[in-house]
Amino acid sequence: MPDWLYRIQPVRDDMLSAGPTEEEQALVAEHFEYLKALHEKGVVQLAGRTLTEDSASFGIVLFKAESKEEALRLMREDPAVKGRVFRGEVFEFGVAIS
Repeated sequence: MPDWLYRIQPVRDDMLSAGPTEEEQALVAEHFEYLKALHEKGVVQLAGRTLTEDSASFGIVLFKAESKEEALRLMREDPAVKGRVFRGEVFEFGVAIS
């Protein structure tokens, strides 16, 4: 099964520096639970974010999917992407060293 990566960034630039709204905080908590559940199923291999708080900050999710359509679906079903707290992009990914 191919590897994929989705990169996410906050839609609101100052979400990290000024802090999330209650709605953003709730959707980020759902995002974390979504990724944990996919990790337990063996779909998500790793997830994390940069520790900066400016507009360049981003997170990545490395995961397995059969097709680009499935990869897009998994990203779009992420509650924080679906709720427009994060914007996301999907890339087919080749692991060189593991």
